[in-house]
Amino acid sequence: MKSTAPCRLRLAAPFVALMLFASGPVQAATHSADPGEAAFRALYKELVETNTTLSAGSCTLASERMAARLLAAGLPAADIELLGPADRPKEKSLTATLRGRDPKAATILLLAHVDVVEARREDWQRDPFTLVEENGFFYARGVSDDKAMAAVLTDSLIRYLQTGFKPRRTLKLALTCGEETADSFNSVAWLLKHHPDALKAAFALNEGAGGELDADGRPSVLQIQAGEKVYQDFALEISNGGGHSSRPVPDNAIYRLSAALGRIGVYQFPLALNPVTTAYFQAQSNLVPKDAADAMKTVLAQPVDGPATAALWALNPGWNSMLRTTCVATQVSAGHAPNALPQRARANVNCRILPGVAIAEVQATLKRAMADDGIGISTVGEPAVTAPVPPLTAAMLDPVKKIAKTIWPAATLVPTMATGATDGRFLNAAGIPTYGLTGLFHDAEGSHAHGLDERIRVQSLMDGRRFLHEVIRIYAMQRD
Repeated sequence: MKSTAPCRLRLAAPFVALMLFASGPVQAATHSADPGEAAFRALYKELVETNTTLSAGSCTLASERMAARLLAAGLPAADIELLGPADRPKEKSLTATLRGRDPKAATILLLAHVDVVEARREDWQRDPFTLVEENGFFYARGVSDDKAMAAVLTDSLIRYLQTGFKPRRTLKLALTCGEETADSFNSVAWLLKHHPDALKAAFALNEGAGGELDADGRPSVLQIQAGEKVYQDFALEISNGGGHSSRPVPDNAIYRLSAALGRIGVYQFPLALNPVTTAYFQAQSNLVPKDAADAMKTVLAQPVDGPATAALWALNPGWNSMLRTTCVATQVSAGHAPNALPQRARANVNCRILPGVAIAEVQATLKRAMADDGIGISTVGEPAVTAPVPPLTAAMLDPVKKIAKTIWPAATLVPTMATGATDGRFLNAAGIPTYGLTGLFHDAEGSHAHGLDERIRVQSLMDGRRFLHEVIRIYAMQRD
């Protein structure tokens, strides 16, 4: 068993000059009315070009480089920590604290992960670990997921320090590792277990929602995400005595598993709206074409399966996913030889479970749907922890509306629930309400996150930087 003893590193002032020197030259910024944009571009470039893949990169190096910039901006070394297990020296997270004026006021957590999905140079049009600006877009691995937000949050803390901003509430920045490879190691889960005070907060801002550009490139929808589905895999397995393939028998493991998967495939979990998904479909019904709008209004009025839910599913599978828990077969393996009856058949069923629904309840439902007591079903890994949807209060929404109106006056604010997974699942389960809020807009093609030639529109990044800086400033001055 590997050691999980914590490794804590506090940074000394001489580290600043070393790391800023090691970061190397940066490209000159384009002309901008914002005098701080050049410094932000340099920070963003350094972070993006720091390889943080699990195979060959180092989150620790990225954390050290961002720590150096915070130290140079005047954040005391005592308020900066690098934390991670001693046996994972390349996966340390950075926590940096800008202390508030009111020690009794609850902290705000600013969360972003710096690890990225693997990327092979031979597959990409451009070097995935060199920041390229081309035709109004930045290209490189991590330019969107999630180094855009990591850079924006770090830059905001630096600017608060440089301008002498004294927040009433403490702001805590956490740049974490392992969000993309949680099955190997996830630093948010580790920190909550070993250093819970490092992430303790009244609420957290995280990735999870952005903005949508219309066909003409104009901002049309700004999202704020509250709650997310829970990821859980289930293993299905059946075994029997097998035998020679020349002597078939009715009890064939492959046929039985296939039949069970077919029954799971046609089963639909019941519809279950929550306050966030209700608000989402109410807002979307004013933005989408009439056929989709009519279907949404029907579902909102009577949330049961029927032609309206079928229409929404056909138009956008993501809409169906927001309405219910979903489970789908993703992997199958069976048999041991081409001339033998199968002795064993296995399948993986991946579920995305609505907030607040128990894992055991979903497992029992799948068992009933299979209708075959000879097939075992078990959770893969530790069962996920579910949590209720965080409330979207006026205190959360009003600052977003205020700043969004000044930057994107025509955009509609739409609450949303994530159907994928972020590190917010760990924080919500730990009692820290977590909201996805980035202000980063994408066109219909998207960011190519996790794929080839990941990208983000330059204007979107600069607008998101302005948006989050101002929204966080308002949050930081609120009373609990």
